[in-house]
Amino acid sequence: METWRKMYQAAKAVQNDRRISDYVEAGGVAAAILSASGKIYTGVCIDTCASLGICAERNAIFHMITNGEQEIRRILAIMPDGRVGAPCGACRELMAQLMPDSYGDIQVLMDWEGQRSVTLAELTPEWWI
Repeated sequence: METWRKMYQAAKAVQNDRRISDYVEAGGVAAAILSASGKIYTGVCIDTCASLGICAERNAIFHMITNGEQEIRRILAIMPDGRVGAPCGACRELMAQLMPDSYGDIQVLMDWEGQRSVTLAELTPEWWI
């Protein structure tokens, strides 16, 4: 519970829904990743009018990779209404490709209030590779 709380607070701290320009919005969704080292990495969604944006989860994953890590233990995403939600298919696919032998062990928080989590294997039971 304590780890999920720290992750939620880290993601909430960077969530700042805002319009950057007429073509770009950011921060509607925020994510936090717990790496194998125990460090928390965050990211926000960046939405563009030309589909060049990125999900908050992938942004956080790229932040983790930029800092020299590649193993994810836990992930959560905070939606604009403050609730948590599951990663999209593209984010699941990146995690599976990043950790092909152990992606199924990644814990995903599905319900903040009920503290319910599932594994990525439960969300993505039959990965295509």
